[in-house]
Amino acid sequence: MAVSANRLELLQIADAVAREKSIDRDIVIGAMADAIQKAARSRYGQETNIRVDINTKTGEMKLQRLLEVVEDVENPATQIYLELARDKNPDAEPGDFIAEQLPPMDFGRIAAQSAKQVIVQKVREAERDRQYDEFKDRIGEIVNGSVKRVEYGNVIVDLGRGEGIIRRDEQIPREVFRYGDRVRAYVYDVRREQRGPQIFLSRTHPQFMAKLFTMEVPEIYDGIITIKAVARDPGSRAKIAVISSDSSVDPVGACVGMRGSRVQAVVGELQGEKIDIIPWSPDAAAFLVNALQPAEVAKVVLDEDAERIEVVVPDDQLSLAIGRRGQNVRLASQLTGWDIDILTEEEESQRRQKEFQERSEAFMEALNVDEMVGQLLASEGFASVEEVAYVDLEEVAAIEGFDEETAGEIQTRAREYLEQREAEFDARRKELGVEDVLKEIDGLTTEMLVALGEDDVKSLEDFAGCAVDDLTGWGERKDGETKRYPGTLSPFEVSRADAEQMILSARLKAGWITEADLAGPDDEGEENEDAVEESAA
Repeated sequence: MAVSANRLELLQIADAVAREKSIDRDIVIGAMADAIQKAARSRYGQETNIRVDINTKTGEMKLQRLLEVVEDVENPATQIYLELARDKNPDAEPGDFIAEQLPPMDFGRIAAQSAKQVIVQKVREAERDRQYDEFKDRIGEIVNGSVKRVEYGNVIVDLGRGEGIIRRDEQIPREVFRYGDRVRAYVYDVRREQRGPQIFLSRTHPQFMAKLFTMEVPEIYDGIITIKAVARDPGSRAKIAVISSDSSVDPVGACVGMRGSRVQAVVGELQGEKIDIIPWSPDAAAFLVNALQPAEVAKVVLDEDAERIEVVVPDDQLSLAIGRRGQNVRLASQLTGWDIDILTEEEESQRRQKEFQERSEAFMEALNVDEMVGQLLASEGFASVEEVAYVDLEEVAAIEGFDEETAGEIQTRAREYLEQREAEFDARRKELGVEDVLKEIDGLTTEMLVALGEDDVKSLEDFAGCAVDDLTGWGERKDGETKRYPGTLSPFEVSRADAEQMILSARLKAGWITEADLAGPDDEGEENEDAVEESAA
């Protein structure tokens, strides 16, 4: 069968559009069929059910009208009597469709324009789907492109088969782009939006630097060296923590390269950003000491519950540890995930002296002893009157200058003081209207009940409705720094686990939950097994 010029031309157009837009040829031919179908409906009636078939090899086009087989025709444009249908197809049954061949049609100007719009729309949708499918799997990769235009500080990048955008806040400060400039960026998000897929690029993302190191350092690409953490102040300074799985490979040296060649390649791409390469350690204290380089650290004190770390540095190292505008300590905090307090040795000494003085005065007031006895108790490590009252008598008697009689007298005074204070707190609790039932919850002291009452938590239901954050406080991390918000029981240093247990006890006592709710699946399984064994016995 000879193929006419028009049919050949149809296939050639489909091939050209598919190549130009990088989409499947069948999608283009399908769009053409939809367009012809729309044009045919404008001629034969919008309610007419028309099917268009285009042969992908010959270009031959068939127009058919589909009629539903029914016993009673209501709409002749879409339905056909069963008797008439069986003249065309003896096996026809109600609900089947009969196809009637339509003659080739000449498109008018309006019909042709309408068909063109359908084809353009379908092709555009297919192109957008192709772009989204291609780039959604490239999130977390570095892409290369050229600057297409700059709009209000945002850089539009031509990626070849799509367009990406580097927003102003994702650009390195003082970086200037012009039309045609080559640019490398990190794909951090791809979204399907009304105007097409939006590919968001970044040059300030911490992982951009990590990926650059992966490209420059073969050991990272091969998995011998792992990048554990990255912190950046874009365009100024950055810290990157690395560890090697092979003891014979120095992770820091490998990242620096011969005469700094590898790190300089990354620095050049990041507009001169200074990079500190730090060996990572599972020990939080050792890792933090490394992270604060080049400053020297004298002492580190960790508070794991609050995720805070206190660092003591020599007086001449304070400015180096903090860095310009707090940059060094801020990056170290981002890198380690800990809040960092930096003190000089002199400040720490003054604080220790102040704490010693406060403890001594507290013992003098509570136990009615002179300054020397108060200082002796404080210097021996006793932090509170409770410790003095309830430790073994031998520990107090072992203090130089004390005997058992003196130790006994001191413990008696400590217990009397605690009893008096307990009575005062209990009177205050009753005055606030805090229910007696709350005293039955393990872990809650009378002083804590006073604090709860002052915070308007007075009944068992009030306490059962509390969240752990309400009691222990919470932190919100912003710009690499964590701001702490105190809870009702924050002064008593109650851990989150203890607070959670107290709340569960209150809910159990209030009847909000049962012991079965608290039992895990394993516990229930064990109980069931025990029950089965008992019944078998």
